[in-house]
Amino acid sequence: MRNADRRTIIAGLGAGLALAAGNACAAPRGRKIGYAVVGLGSYAELIMSKFAECDQSRLVALVSGTPEKLKRFGEKYGIPESHRYSYQTFDRIRDNPDIDVVYVILPNSLHAEYTVRAARAGKHVMCEKPMAVSVAECRTMIEACRKAGRKLMIGYRSRFEPHNRLAIDLAQKGFVGPTRIITADHGFNARPNQWRLDRALSGGGSLMDIGIYSLNAVRYLTGEEPVEVSAIEATDRNDPRFRTVEDRISFLLRFPSGIETTCVSSYSSNHNMYRVTGTEGWIELEPATSYEGQKMWIRRDGRTEERQVPAGKGQHAGQLDHLAECILNDTKPLVAGEEGLADMKVIEAIYRSAREGRRIAIA
Repeated sequence: MRNADRRTIIAGLGAGLALAAGNACAAPRGRKIGYAVVGLGSYAELIMSKFAECDQSRLVALVSGTPEKLKRFGEKYGIPESHRYSYQTFDRIRDNPDIDVVYVILPNSLHAEYTVRAARAGKHVMCEKPMAVSVAECRTMIEACRKAGRKLMIGYRSRFEPHNRLAIDLAQKGFVGPTRIITADHGFNARPNQWRLDRALSGGGSLMDIGIYSLNAVRYLTGEEPVEVSAIEATDRNDPRFRTVEDRISFLLRFPSGIETTCVSSYSSNHNMYRVTGTEGWIELEPATSYEGQKMWIRRDGRTEERQVPAGKGQHAGQLDHLAECILNDTKPLVAGEEGLADMKVIEAIYRSAREGRRIAIA
């Protein structure tokens, strides 16, 4: 995010949270669910391009602090000026019946505010991960959506990716025997001068950004919640990228069934994989949670083979349409706000363990 964009977003905080509750906006059947995308950075560009693949969802509004982006993307996607908002005019979305969902794609420290404001405006919410920067903020977001009668879903796109969905099914059914160990490694070499390297906006370093993929993967592969964590951090504070956030953090999680998982998060190395090891073999994805190109290998009966997985709907369109279907059918999203809260509870325990140099029980 450029400095000008960041200043504009922060300035938008002045709008505050004291808003009147909006009217409930139930989307009528027979039309696609309308999304407003908040924050027009690089990931939002990708998301906007995926609406063309959706069956139940459409892009209807934009929110940004940069007029040039509003004009450029508005013209590209046919969004009229009446459906383009700044952060200062964001709350006017309550008066726009075309908007059913607000998709929050902002720096982490702004997730809670814009989720609460969207709910109070009577809109459902898709919020990017991590859900927020603290357990307390996650709970505030869940309560705001509950009080408004709106649905809250977190952008865990990998839950809609075919290879990951198959890995979950195979692991939990014991295809390679009962799971004993899972390793999950995620990292990339972070370029300098990004908002994610500013703790005030990100809430943390690699763990909050890329490491959450390792954490979420071991939770969905086991189908359990961890009970204990031991973590260590390794950060070169002479590297100007890491003045306020961590680089590498490794953490061992223990689950109720006895499964142990070893996870790595890094801003200075490039990896994206996980392996589920059972009593009779293993299941591996590499890359595991990238935007595309997933590959799966299975070791069983003394043979290692690549498993071909039908492509199906793309993971981004899949998650957009999933929330749309939940709204139309009044069902709970697969990855509702409670999923984001569960990750944040573990993240807080990981940071505490690394800071205090001891095992931490996860409540």
